[in-house]
Amino acid sequence: MGTTATIRNGIDVDRLLETIQGIQSDPAQGSFTFSATSTWREGTHNVGQILGFTHAGQPDTSRSESFALEGDEPPVLLGNNSGPNAVELLLQALGFCYAVGYAANAAARGIDISSLEFQVEGDLDVRPFLGLDGPRPGFTAIRAHARVSSPNATWEQLQELCRYVQDTSPVRDCLANPVPVETTLDVV
Repeated sequence: MGTTATIRNGIDVDRLLETIQGIQSDPAQGSFTFSATSTWREGTHNVGQILGFTHAGQPDTSRSESFALEGDEPPVLLGNNSGPNAVELLLQALGFCYAVGYAANAAARGIDISSLEFQVEGDLDVRPFLGLDGPRPGFTAIRAHARVSSPNATWEQLQELCRYVQDTSPVRDCLANPVPVETTLDVV
């Protein structure tokens, strides 16, 4: 007789716990290298491709097709709105990461989520990007607001989970702490 998987918030809790136990037993299983390719089209329009990644030193082959992203600027920044701009995608990455962390960790704790939404916004001054004096070229502040509904969790449980998700979010960590960025150039 087969076992039935425990699914909560769309997360297979048994697989989640097995994954955690596997990485706990072999920390190398927690090592990933993700990659993306961006190809300039014209003006401020770029096309991004995301396909493979490396897990524990081995290429992952679970994706048969790449994810395509269109990136552009709004007309006020000389673009044509063919897609979100890079800083909007960065904000979305934080929202995605928070949502994944919240849903998965809620599932592991036995918390059912009826609805979950993150609104993320950031303040940026483009003067340095344009070669003008001004504050740093990146965001000077980022704010995230979560809205969650749960039929079986207290406000205190949801609040603690929100703090935990912030503390363990890889994207938030990249934004809040310096990360070395190395750029090389091939002239063709």
